[in-house]
Amino acid sequence: MSRGAWWRGAVIYQIYPRSFADANGDGIGDLAGIIGKLDYIAALGVDAVWLSPIFASPMKDFGYDVADYCAIDPVFGCVDDVRTLVDEAHARHVRVLLDFVPSHTSDQHPWFQASRESRDNFHTDWYVWSDPNVDGTPPNNWLSVFGGPAWTWEPRRQQYYFHNFLAEQPALNYRAPGLLAAILDEMRFWLDLGVDGFRLDAINACVCDAELRDNPPAGAPFDPGDSVDDVNPFAMQAHVYSQTRPEITTLLERFRALMDDYPGTTTIGEIASDDSIATAAEYLRGRRLHMAYTFNLLRGAPTASRVRDVVGCMEAALDDGWPCWSLSNHDVVRAASRWGGAEAPAAVAKVVTAMLLSLRGTICLYQGGELGLPEADVPFERLQDPAGRPFWPAYKGRDGCRTPMPWASAEPFAGFSAAEPWLPVSDEHRRRAVDVQDAHPGSVLNATRKFIAWRKEHPALIGGGLEFIDAAESVLAFTRTSDAETVFCAFNPSGEDAIVPLPGGAPWVSLDGHGFRRWPCRRRCP
Repeated sequence: MSRGAWWRGAVIYQIYPRSFADANGDGIGDLAGIIGKLDYIAALGVDAVWLSPIFASPMKDFGYDVADYCAIDPVFGCVDDVRTLVDEAHARHVRVLLDFVPSHTSDQHPWFQASRESRDNFHTDWYVWSDPNVDGTPPNNWLSVFGGPAWTWEPRRQQYYFHNFLAEQPALNYRAPGLLAAILDEMRFWLDLGVDGFRLDAINACVCDAELRDNPPAGAPFDPGDSVDDVNPFAMQAHVYSQTRPEITTLLERFRALMDDYPGTTTIGEIASDDSIATAAEYLRGRRLHMAYTFNLLRGAPTASRVRDVVGCMEAALDDGWPCWSLSNHDVVRAASRWGGAEAPAAVAKVVTAMLLSLRGTICLYQGGELGLPEADVPFERLQDPAGRPFWPAYKGRDGCRTPMPWASAEPFAGFSAAEPWLPVSDEHRRRAVDVQDAHPGSVLNATRKFIAWRKEHPALIGGGLEFIDAAESVLAFTRTSDAETVFCAFNPSGEDAIVPLPGGAPWVSLDGHGFRRWPCRRRCP
């Protein structure tokens, strides 16, 4: 496999391991299940897989609370299973990226267990600690992404510790001697094993203000919506002191120096700051991250005009940095439902996927996106997500996008497991199972396979530049240009017919309300 910048223009398939495939029949997906589906993954034509966290964890936030960076949680398997997965994936020309969580650990991690015991041990400053105010209250007004104060009292130290997320996810303190070297060693363990890089979780949350100054108000009216950010007072602050501090760039340069020791490896940074595009541009400058993605297309209005605005802003902000785009992941409502509504027509899923795969940058395709799966409706009594229950019913949590992958329509639990899964299988997902779509030439699955294969034939779509074309509000139109070719791209996900002028005075192209056309015509097509 080439060791060059393979990641530029790559398609990366995100796997949520708990919900992908269960090989041992306990109702939870595992590494053996993923290994058993590698032929399916390779047949999609993707260049790499990204696995959401598989490290040892008490699973308070389903792996994003790491108790040991160098151990695999037994529910998923063991380190040898990762070796097998890497070898088998590489044999199919598919690379493997691991989800690494550098901003915090579990409160069960040995580092925190030592740190909380006293103020005079080796790990004492490896987390963010503070004395209380004189009235016993937390040191400042910082809030948690998951609701409530971002500080929890530790009676053994008689101090508060900081957590951007759950109280069980204490924030690391990279100003402490020895911590960064330890984290780099944990990453090196997996690079030596053969993984091809990391998705770096919540990278802008790795450093907070040394003076612990209060965050100011956000300055905009609180506008409740359907995401955790919209129903949580967290959105009422500008997080200028609790996150996205200038020192993070130095941290990224140290991460990059490690990756440079392993040619062909890469990093993707997850960025969710108050101005994510500006932050991404800063983190991609120089020898820092290889790629970065934000939530700007994962949330907000599902319209062609919004895609143009977000992509245009990113293109204007970047120097030589490389973006990464996604319309779905494990934290947001599935793209098929956001763009196509509750019914999520297959035609909308096809055009939205093709639109994503045509943008300049690296593409992340979340498991089930190739099937056009809509968001599942998980009843309150089956909720698992720690962000779901506190904000129900205004926000139903992230379980609706994390339900099991449907492999076989007629089998128990849609072929995901021999036992009751950890989350229920949606009947609508069963109707869109892999075996059903595999047999249907016009399915979303086969359309996705064909488009990825067709995309690989066009260097303009892999690494070419992007220039927008004026079009109707409901249409996203642009050209992708390389030294070898120019590709004209126009997408209409609106459900309404539209006509788009081709560049250079060529005939008009007609786009129907549920798809796209590749050929020009001089009149509106039916």
